[in-house]
Amino acid sequence: MSTFNLTAESPLGVFKQFCEEGKLAYQVTPSGQAVFYPRIVAPQTGETLSWQISKGEGTVYSTSVIHLKGFEPYNIALIDLDEGFRMMSRVEEMPPEHVSIGMRVKMKMSKDKEGRALPVFVQGDSK
Repeated sequence: MSTFNLTAESPLGVFKQFCEEGKLAYQVTPSGQAVFYPRIVAPQTGETLSWQISKGEGTVYSTSVIHLKGFEPYNIALIDLDEGFRMMSRVEEMPPEHVSIGMRVKMKMSKDKEGRALPVFVQGDSK
């Protein structure tokens, strides 16, 4: 039977703490490969992961506009961050149907309904 040496803070807890500080954090393997979503060990290898802070700049990989009855439309987007990982989020401060694949975006922290920090994106400068 395997045993794991778990710290008091889960990887998700560490990620959320960085968000509360206004930082988008991700993990890297010893060889420098970006890993996201937060995990205890590296996928496939089980190597130890360390934390780094993203510049928060990336490119829209995919986007969908969601229409719910009684609510304003919004988008869900997959963002390829320049550090080499992809995350799901949304692009704000523009009509959701104007978000396009290949658009450069930059991260900003927003607050959800419970007041927790949430990384979202706005249109950024072209690369």
